[in-house]
Amino acid sequence: MTVIDLEIASKKEAYLTRVKELRLKNFSRNLPFLILSDKLPEGQAYREFSDGRIELQEISVTGSKYNSTVLRTLSAIEADLIRKEYGLF
Repeated sequence: MTVIDLEIASKKEAYLTRVKELRLKNFSRNLPFLILSDKLPEGQAYREFSDGRIELQEISVTGSKYNSTVLRTLSAIEADLIRKEYGLF
């Protein structure tokens, strides 16, 4: 492993630590956590709730107002796969 590889790994670890902190902070305030994914079509995102459910939502903007529409709720297995993929366990 090169110095650059170690630096990238260290930055990724710090990033994931901060994301997990923000996620727990949202949950402690009974707020959902937004998971953006470049694997989803434009305008879609996952929204995770403190009860463990994850919804696939379509986000739209009208002026300064954000609207979201629930497309579907992921199964427990799908939700766990998303958490694993994004390092949220």
